[in-house]
Amino acid sequence: MNYSNIRDKQEKIRRGEISLVENVHAFLERISENFDLNAFNFVNENAVKDAELIEAKIKEGDAGKLAGAVISVKDVLSLKEMPLTCSSNILKNFIPVYTATAVQKLLDEDAIIIGKTNCDEFAMGSSNENSAFGAVKNPYDKERAPGGSSGGSAVSVAANLCDASIGTDTGGSIRQPAAFTGVWGLKPTYGRVSRYGLTAFASSFDTVGPLTKNVSDAALILEVISGKDPKDSTSSDNEKPQYSQLLEEERKFKIGIPKEYFGEGLQKEIKEKIENVIRFLESSGFETVKFSLPHTEYSIATYYILTTAEASANLARYDGVRYGYRSKDSTTLDELYFNSRNEAFGAEVKRRIMLGTYVLSAGYYDKYFDKAQRVRRLIKNDFDKAFEKVDLIIAPTTPTTAFKLGEKNEPLQMYLSDIFTVSANLAGIPAMSLPIGFDAKGLPIGMQVMSPLFNETKILQFAYFLENSLPNFN
Repeated sequence: MNYSNIRDKQEKIRRGEISLVENVHAFLERISENFDLNAFNFVNENAVKDAELIEAKIKEGDAGKLAGAVISVKDVLSLKEMPLTCSSNILKNFIPVYTATAVQKLLDEDAIIIGKTNCDEFAMGSSNENSAFGAVKNPYDKERAPGGSSGGSAVSVAANLCDASIGTDTGGSIRQPAAFTGVWGLKPTYGRVSRYGLTAFASSFDTVGPLTKNVSDAALILEVISGKDPKDSTSSDNEKPQYSQLLEEERKFKIGIPKEYFGEGLQKEIKEKIENVIRFLESSGFETVKFSLPHTEYSIATYYILTTAEASANLARYDGVRYGYRSKDSTTLDELYFNSRNEAFGAEVKRRIMLGTYVLSAGYYDKYFDKAQRVRRLIKNDFDKAFEKVDLIIAPTTPTTAFKLGEKNEPLQMYLSDIFTVSANLAGIPAMSLPIGFDAKGLPIGMQVMSPLFNETKILQFAYFLENSLPNFN
């Protein structure tokens, strides 16, 4: 594809150097050719017709900010008249009657939705092996995981099956697959983007954000999808910056480096790559400070107690009565509930529902759920104190590069792959994974950047600087 970013693509379409219709055809052909990656649950058959209409609008000078952008959407976000499966058999044939606010904002700015991407069932997973429709494969090595839960979204971008994608991040589900596949993945501040139309996993953690091939596209898409939504009471009415217009503003940030993120278990090559970035930043006039986030060790336990509790409550709506899969072999209401869920939910979803139900049960609520809420506050306080002294925090996104499919069959081992990402969700702060190179096996390495609440601008400016300045970047 002969363009560098979405705005460059728009300009070339306007000048007649690129045909949007041919561009969409090319993406559809690539999706077909790369069918074995299993990145898509559903491909939009009307994408070419959409391209014809939008190409005309571009040439007439009457097009939206994202005109010509071909974007995939994670299959947990509702899009009217397209399947919404959440990669689960319990919603296998479900067609929603409304569109998620974030997706509608893309459409309002003339983006083309090319399809719905595969993911871990109900966004519960770190490898994209939990999908009812099969595992997604990493384009760098098809025997390896692409990360989860937004694995299909990350792969659709990394394998050049679209221009960008919209994913969701509850505990790292945008950033971890971005790191594993060498793309840019941004988790906004909780509340920055409306969750209306997002199938809830853990309501106080879920965020919607972009996965892209460059920083400019991430800024532009975030600019479009952000903002207060009367349909989502948790969405923020904070001022929405014009991110795409602020990228080139040169700022020398004070960078914090948390010692807890660079200890035992971190792959040597990841540590070395990030240390190279730190040296480059220092030579470029950035001040770096080593500091401590003392409650980091409790982040995984806290995260999995709270998110499973919220999942237990949210997934109670899938009862075989109102919509979705209904068991045929039931004679009582209790049997209908039990059989429908047992037959249609996957193993990981069942595991998390049971864990969540347990920590909310009488006699255990105070011991687990209440205590985890208190620790969540301590983790947030750690970040608040840190951001009184630094502008940004950098850390690894993942402890290792992409692991092999089937390698982490033991649940706790899989959960620990989120060790560097869940803290940002617990604190509600924005975070982005940046591709910073490759290991000896040719697998991508990601570095995570975190900022104070509603300071995505700092992250994007910093990422843009690195993208354009770091020697041998990616």
